[in-house]
Amino acid sequence: IWLNIYENLQLLANVTLGFNIYNSNFSPSWTFLASMRLLSMHSRFIPNYKCDLGNIPIAVIGGPDICLHMLNLLSIYKIPQVFPGSHKFLSVPIITSLMNKETQDVFLQQMFPNEVLQHQGILLLLLHFRWTWIGLLSVKDEAGEKFVQDVVPKFSQHGICFNFMEWFPNVAFYSDFMDVMDKGLEIYEILMKSTSSVIIIFGELRTMLILRTLLRFSEVEDLGLREKIWVMPAQMDFTSVSLNRNWDICFLHGALSFSSNSKEVFGFQEFLQSRNPTTEPHDGFIRDFWEQVFECSFPNTKKRIKRPENICTGEERLQALPASAFELNMSGHSYNVYNAVYAVAHALQSMHSSKYKQRNWMNLEKQKFQDLQSWQLCPFLRSVSFNNNVGEKISFDRYGEFIGGLDIINWITFPNRSFSKVKVGRIDHFAPLDKIFNIHLEFITWPETFNQVRDRVICYFSKFKTKQIKIPSFWKPFCCYDCLPCPEGKISAERDTADCSPCPEDQYPNHNKNACIPKVITFLSYEDALGISLAICALSFAFITSYVLRIFIQHRDTPIVKANNRNLTYVILISLLLSFLCVLLFIGRPNKFVCLLRQPAFGIIFSVAVSCLLAKTIVVVLAFMATKPGSKMRKWVGKKMVSSIVFSCTLVQAIICASWLMTFPPYPDSDKHSMSQEIVLECNEGSVTMFYCVLGFMGFLATVSFSAAFLARKLPDSFNEAKFITFSMFVFCSVWLSFVPSYLSTKGKYMVAVEIFSILSSSAGLLGCIFAPKCFIILFKPEQNSKHLLMKR
Repeated sequence: IWLNIYENLQLLANVTLGFNIYNSNFSPSWTFLASMRLLSMHSRFIPNYKCDLGNIPIAVIGGPDICLHMLNLLSIYKIPQVFPGSHKFLSVPIITSLMNKETQDVFLQQMFPNEVLQHQGILLLLLHFRWTWIGLLSVKDEAGEKFVQDVVPKFSQHGICFNFMEWFPNVAFYSDFMDVMDKGLEIYEILMKSTSSVIIIFGELRTMLILRTLLRFSEVEDLGLREKIWVMPAQMDFTSVSLNRNWDICFLHGALSFSSNSKEVFGFQEFLQSRNPTTEPHDGFIRDFWEQVFECSFPNTKKRIKRPENICTGEERLQALPASAFELNMSGHSYNVYNAVYAVAHALQSMHSSKYKQRNWMNLEKQKFQDLQSWQLCPFLRSVSFNNNVGEKISFDRYGEFIGGLDIINWITFPNRSFSKVKVGRIDHFAPLDKIFNIHLEFITWPETFNQVRDRVICYFSKFKTKQIKIPSFWKPFCCYDCLPCPEGKISAERDTADCSPCPEDQYPNHNKNACIPKVITFLSYEDALGISLAICALSFAFITSYVLRIFIQHRDTPIVKANNRNLTYVILISLLLSFLCVLLFIGRPNKFVCLLRQPAFGIIFSVAVSCLLAKTIVVVLAFMATKPGSKMRKWVGKKMVSSIVFSCTLVQAIICASWLMTFPPYPDSDKHSMSQEIVLECNEGSVTMFYCVLGFMGFLATVSFSAAFLARKLPDSFNEAKFITFSMFVFCSVWLSFVPSYLSTKGKYMVAVEIFSILSSSAGLLGCIFAPKCFIILFKPEQNSKHLLMKR
C-alpha cells in the first residue's frame, strides 16, 4: 500500500507516509498501552509529552473489537480513527456523545456499511430459502442486546419464527470459569434438542471459540449433533486467531456469512508470495509470524530447538498453509483496511491542497506536513471520495459510515483443517429495492446431511378461540406462538397474523373478533322502559303539583294559606310544576333546540323555587324581629323585600346561563367511545365548568336557605315553615351531592337518567316536605284551618 501511494504522483507527491504497528493482543489493557505509546516520544514512553510533535500520528486505524478502548483515549487528542468494522460493538452512550451526526466535529469513521443493510440482507437470505424456523445465539453485551432488539421484531413481522434465543456468556478475565461452563453446557443442550436447522450467531472472536469448544465436546463424547447451517454477520471474522489451526472447523461446512464487499487487489498475491524472512532480515514481524504459522524456529533465535526438522529454512511456502492458519485471499476485513489507508492518504492530499491554495493566494510560504494537526484532517476524511486501484468508489455518508454493499460468503471446509470462502451472493446498496439481494444457488455447498426442506413444528392446543393472533394450523405457517385473543376494540381478519387491527369508531368487533359490526345508536327515548318510566313519573308528579296548586287556589282565603304568603306559595308550586315538566326535555333524540334549552331551563326554574323558599324564611325571621319595640327592621318587611330576593337570585342564575349559551353553548353530539357496542346520542354540555357553575349556584342558594330555616326553626309554629323548609333543603342538598359522583361514574344514556332522577327526587322532596302537611290539614282536618286555632297556638 505504502509503495503504491509513494509511486502515485497524483497522491501526496514527494511525500512518504510512515506507520507504526501495535499489537493489542485482544486485550483492553494492551490496547490502552498501545494508544498511550502513540502519544509518546519516539524513543521513550512519556505519554502526553508534546516536544516531539512530528511523532504524533495523523490518523489511527484499529480493529472493531478494540476501537472502544482506543476511542476513550484518542478522542481526547482529537485524533481521527478509522476502523474496518461496525460501531455496534461500542457503548451506545459513548457513540451518541462522540458521533454527533449533525456536525463535522467527529473523530470516528467506519469502513463498513450501515448495520441496517446487513440486517436486511440476513432477512432477505432467510426469506429466499424460506427458513422461517430458526435459532438465535448472541453474546450477552450491549452489542448483542442491540442486535436482538433490531432484528427480532423485524424478522417476526415477516413470519420468521424463533425456535430459541439464547445468550452466550460475556467472557472476561475476571469471569467465573464454572459459570461460563454451566451456561455453555446449557446452550449445548439446547442445540442438541433444537429442531431448527438454521442458527444465527452474533458475537465476537471469543464467542466462536466458545461455540467451537462446545461442539468439540460432542465429538469427544461421541454424541450425534444434527448438522446446522450457521448464519454469521460480518463481525464474526475469526480466522485471524492462531488457535484455529489446532482444531478443525468442520462444523462451519456450508455456513453462510456476510462480509464487506471486497475485490482482489492487483499484485496482492505476488506481494504475499515474495515475502520471506531470509530476504528481509530487519523485519522482525515477518520472522515472528513465520515461526508461529510454520511452527518452527530460526537457528539464530534464543528459542530452544527440540528437533532438527523444526528449524525454519525460509523455503516454506505460504500456499501450503491451511486457510485456518493463514488466508491468502484478501478478506473483506483486509480490504477495508486497504481502503482505510487510502482514505487517509486522499484526505491528507485534500487537506494539503486546500491549505496550499489558501496560502498561495495569500502569498505565504507553503505549510509543511509536520505542522498539520490531526484534528484538521477530520472534515476532509469525512468528505473524501475516490476510486481505488480496483475501480471501486470509496466514500462516506454524512454519518461517517462507508457507502457500499455486502458479500454473502459460503464456507467450505476440508479434512486437512483448511477451508475456502466462496462468494455466492451480494447485497447491493446501489441497486433498486427489488434487486438488492442477489445469490447464486449453483455455487453453494451444503452440508451432506442438510435437508433444504423447511422444518415443520406443529403446535397442538386443546382449546382456542377463533381469530386469535398467531394460531397455527396444518395448512398455515407452522411456528409455535403464544396465541392470545385480540384486545377490546380490535379484530384479526386473518389467521396467523402478528397484529390486530382496530375497528372504525362506528363499529365494534363481533364475538369471534374476525369482523366489525355497526354500533347501535342509542339515546334515552320514550320507547325504552327506563325512558317511559321516568316520563310517567314526571307527568305523575306534575299532575300532583297541579292538584296541590288547585287546592291552594280553592282555599286561598283560609288562614293556613294566607299565613304563609300565598303568592310565594303559588310561585313555588308553578316552579315545581315546570321542573317536573322540563324533565321531558331530557328524554328523546337530542337536537340543537333541546340541547340549548334544557339545562338553562332546569337551572333557572330550580333557582326560582329555592329563592322563594329563601325569601319566605327571611321574611318570617324579619317579621318577628320587627315586632320588638323600637326595631328598625319594619321597613324591610313587605312585598318589595320578597320580590327583590327572588328577582336577584333568579337574575344571577340567568346571567350564568346566558354566559354559558354565549360562550360554550351545548350542542348535539355522538359519543362513540364510552360504550363499546353503542353510539350514544347526547347533548354535549359545551363547557363542563359552566354546567357545574349552575349546579354550584343552586347549591349555594340551598345552603343559605337551609341555614336560615335552621336558625328560624324555634319561632312560633303557627306562622313558621322553617322546620319543613329545613327538612326539604336537607333532602335537596343530599340528592344533588350524591348526583355528582353518580353522574361521573355512569356512561351513555344512564347519565341522562341520573340527572332526571335527581331533578325528580329534589322536586318531589320540596313538594312533599313543604306542602304535604298543609294539604293534609286542608283536606282532612279543616277544623284546624281556622284563625282562632292558629292564634291560640
